[in-house]
Parts: sequence; structure tokens; C-alpha cells
Amino acid sequence: MTTVSTSKGRPGATLTSVSAGRRIKDRLVQVLVYLAFGLALIPLVSVLWTVVVNGAKRFDLTFFQFSMNAVGGSDAGGGAYHAIIGTLQQVLITSLIAIPIAVLTAIYLVEYAGNGRLGKIISFTVDVMTGIPSIVAGLFVLALWLLTLGFGFSGLAGALALTILMIPTVVRASEEMLKLVPNELREASYALGVPRWRTVLFVVLPTALTGMITGIMLAVARVMGETAPLLLTIFYTKVINTNALDGPQGSLPTFIWDQARDPNQNSIDRAWTGALVLILIIMLLNLVARLIAGRRRPAGR
Repeated sequence: MTTVSTSKGRPGATLTSVSAGRRIKDRLVQVLVYLAFGLALIPLVSVLWTVVVNGAKRFDLTFFQFSMNAVGGSDAGGGAYHAIIGTLQQVLITSLIAIPIAVLTAIYLVEYAGNGRLGKIISFTVDVMTGIPSIVAGLFVLALWLLTLGFGFSGLAGALALTILMIPTVVRASEEMLKLVPNELREASYALGVPRWRTVLFVVLPTALTGMITGIMLAVARVMGETAPLLLTIFYTKVINTNALDGPQGSLPTFIWDQARDPNQNSIDRAWTGALVLILIIMLLNLVARLIAGRRRPAGR
């Protein structure tokens, strides 16, 4: 093995040798990283454990088959069927509205806007929307959709409020993923005479798809747990309403809020189970999204 002299003139040191001081520092940094990781896991594991232990008390078929119609706070039984249906419908409508708008906005900012004034205005607006409190989005939809235009409480109104919260998150996540796509891929496509829109559609988007789906699911997880805008736009009901376009509709966040404010133990148990179901739905959606992203991943990645 070739030997070299170190900067301090010590002969015989090899290119692969590491001083004792550097090894100690490296091991110390590793310990600090593991310690920080463990500290970060403590609150997460604690919350998950608490929700699972308390939510398992009412995790039964009755909870998924029945609503809270004619069930009092102190009564046993009752379930969150109406809330689960409402949450799934509202999140679906939100995703159908927000994801296309957000992804197209991100594509424009990365692929077309450049340093233009319109791109800067859009980027600034997205930054401002990212910091909007959720209750402000609910108040905006309440003032415009319900009070000004005269529509009533509905799942659609709640979805519009959630759309305001979801769009900036998806825009930023998609924008960052699109920026990570190597320019060489775009240039190779252009060199073959492929127009820009086809390059974006068949080269750029498939390459960034996995990261974009992750960002979208983070946005879905955020809006799925919002309570304040839903109370202002869908109100609250204990009966089953499968029509998201008409009338108050239940949702898991409002169900948890309603049950948790009741001091009776049966209501508290239902609230914990509602929180557990909400977490499980989010985990299931993330799993499905990752499976889809894995199947659509370009070859060689």
C-alpha cells in the first residue's frame, strides 16, 4: 500500500488511516444523532401508544356500522359511520379540486415562469397562503359561499375551505420535486425534437412522481385533521348524510371534537376511537400512495 506523509510530517501513514481524534469525534457525532432521533421519537411513540390503548376500547363493528343518531353522550354504543363517510367524501372532493390546480401551478413556476413577474407574484401568493390559519379559510368560505352566495352548509363547502389549505402545500412540495429533476433529461428530450409540453408530461413528471405523491399525501394528512373550518362550513350532524352537496355533514374531526367535550366516559371512549380511525385512514392512504408511486417509478431509479 502506498504510504504518504501527513501534514505534520509523520511518515508511514496510509491513505486509509484515520487519527484517533477524528474517530472519537465521528463516534461522538453518531451518538448525538442517535440520541436526537430517540428524543424525537419519544413524543410520537407516546401519542401513538396513548391513542391505540384508549381507542381500542370502542374499536368494534358497532363503531363502524352505526351513527350517533338518537344516542346520548352517556349512552353506550353509537358509532362514527356518518363521520367516516363525510370525511372520505370531503377529502376526495378537496383532492379533486386542489391537486390539479396545485400541480399545474408548480409546473408553470418551474418549467415556464422563469424570472417573470407573474411567476414571482404567484410564488409570493403561495407563500402567503401557506401561513393562513385554518379558521381564516373557513371564515372566507363562510362569508363568500354561505352568506354572500346563499348556499347552505354542506360537505362541498367544507371541501372548498380545505382546498385553500391544501393547494399551497402541494404547490411547494411539487415545485421542489420538479426542481430536482436533472436538466440533462429535459435537454436530451428537446434535442430529440420533443416539444416542451410532452417533455413535461412524459419525462419530468414521471421522474418527480414519487416525491410529488409524498407531498400530496402530507397535504391530505394535514387537511384531514382540520376541525375549525369544518365547523364553520359543514356544521355538525349526528345522522348519516351521504350527499356532500346538500345539508350538514359529519366528519371525523368534528366527531372527535363533539365527543371529547362531553364529560361522560362513553363519549370520551368514542372520541379516542375516532382519533385512532383517523390515524389509520391516513396511514392507509399513505400506504396506497406509496404502492402506486412504486409501480409508476421510472426504470433504473
